Amino acid sequence: MEQVITGFHAIEERVLSAKSGDARTMRILYAKAGPRIKKILVAAKRTGVVCSQVDDKTLAFLTAHLSEMARNHRGIVLCVSGEQESTNNIVNFDEWLYALNNGAPEQHAATISRATVLILDSVTDVHNVGAILRSCDQFGVSLVVLPQARGASDIAHNEVIARTSAGAAAWVPVAIVPNLVRAVGLLKEAGFWIYGADAGGMQIDRVDFAEKTALVMGSEGRGMSQLLAKQCDVTVSIPTCGKIDSLNVSVAAGVLLYELHRRTL
Repeated sequence: MEQVITGFHAIEERVLSAKSGDARTMRILYAKAGPRIKKILVAAKRTGVVCSQVDDKTLAFLTAHLSEMARNHRGIVLCVSGEQESTNNIVNFDEWLYALNNGAPEQHAATISRATVLILDSVTDVHNVGAILRSCDQFGVSLVVLPQARGASDIAHNEVIARTSAGAAAWVPVAIVPNLVRAVGLLKEAGFWIYGADAGGMQIDRVDFAEKTALVMGSEGRGMSQLLAKQCDVTVSIPTCGKIDSLNVSVAAGVLLYELHRRTL
């Protein structure tokens, strides 16, 4: 079975983040080689990915089963076969936390005292998850934690997440866990303070964030689950002045992550 990926950013970042040996599972098909596509082809050939020129009909056939957004291939697609596709950013939560605590030289572990973990509770919209991952990449999030159930956890195989994140889905460390409450409890034991995003919480300009911060974002409408809310040390809110009741969850995550990042500058 082959996964078909479209979008300049998503293709380029997938190629650049490929582990040794992964190039054998990848092939790039392109039509006309414009400047943006030429840049991708150079990166692909450097990593050993086979590139072949085809016509637009072939690309349209390969992308016919994708979502409406992903079908806009813009003259290039990346095909990935086998089970090794886009998994180099998926980490084991317990191992990541152990490496953080012990300073082990793991690829994805933050080995410094300051770390930011983002926890997404029941955020199921793949466009939101993709946009959030893009913010996580830009604002230096150490780890994103998703639940196996009630969340868009199929990061490695979702072309909408890859495209919406503009390639960040290939770089941002992600842990998928069976129980978010347990994960939060372990973060607390490791010295993290847990901040829950809620419209009724303390405004972010009045909050002193800890060096080890875990931020919990709930789904739109429902918010955080009650069990997770009880685990939060502080609830935080974004001061707004609009007529509608709340921000989109991906926008809210971006604002909060920017504020956390700004304070480290």
